[in-house]
Amino acid sequence: MVSDCLFTFLLYLDLKGQIDSLAREYTANARTLSSEQKLSLLRQIQQSYGKCKEFGDDKVQLAMQTYEMVDKHIRRLDTDLARFEADLKEKQIESTDYDSTSSKSNKSDHRGPKKKEVTRTRSKVKNSDDDCSSKSSQKKVKLTQGSEFSTPAVNFGNVHPSDVLDMPVDPNEPTYCLCHQVSYGEMIGCDNTDCSIEWFHFACVGLTTKPRGKWYCPRCSQERKKK
Repeated sequence: MVSDCLFTFLLYLDLKGQIDSLAREYTANARTLSSEQKLSLLRQIQQSYGKCKEFGDDKVQLAMQTYEMVDKHIRRLDTDLARFEADLKEKQIESTDYDSTSSKSNKSDHRGPKKKEVTRTRSKVKNSDDDCSSKSSQKKVKLTQGSEFSTPAVNFGNVHPSDVLDMPVDPNEPTYCLCHQVSYGEMIGCDNTDCSIEWFHFACVGLTTKPRGKWYCPRCSQERKKK
């Protein structure tokens, strides 16, 4: 792609140099040249301009293909980035769910012995009035300790990542052709300078290779026939 673009650009510059040289020769010797010589020089300049235009069209075609390729890779990067962010978010939520479940299990383990100790304390209160105050204090402490683990765990649930493959199309991207779609594949430019569309996909206008000489789109061809 880069080598083709560079080669086309060099040919374009070479032809432009030839045109400038022919034009200088014509203007410098216009008074001394015969009519046939003038006509020959003018034809050479015209042919060179035609080839220069073809190379210019090739440059535009390569630029559009480069734009399409870059845009394609940008879309792929956006898709991979969105998928990575969704996977990362899901892993964080799963880790939170696991921590919540583990916390609930630890609370149940702490609550069992506390309740037994409270019951045992109550039975001792009936047998001894002297131990009542200390055991009551013990009971209050253990109940207070047990309440520290009574905070309910928050369950975030399972959140699935959204479908990240359907990436939005850039609304600012220009559209071409009769199909009003973005540039893709090989395209050809209409030689009518007043053409409202200018560029067309090969498949949409029934082309497989670039035609020689001037080419007009279906709409412009009909307009030219009417004239």
